[in-house]
Amino acid sequence: MARSQPVASDDESDQEPEKGVSLNFKVSPEFKKQFKGFAVAQGISMTDLLKNGFALSKKERQK
Repeated sequence: MARSQPVASDDESDQEPEKGVSLNFKVSPEFKKQFKGFAVAQGISMTDLLKNGFALSKKERQK
């Protein structure tokens, strides 16, 4: 099956930024409350907090 859209490479900086797709998973209500509260306290979005946490975890695990 052919793709309907071409895959963008990392060096195509003149393109519009990707809007993103949903990443759905379940967490406890308490975890969500803490996660959201921490993001607000840091002045960042929950998406940015998730991305930063993933980057740190990835860096740590590649040692």
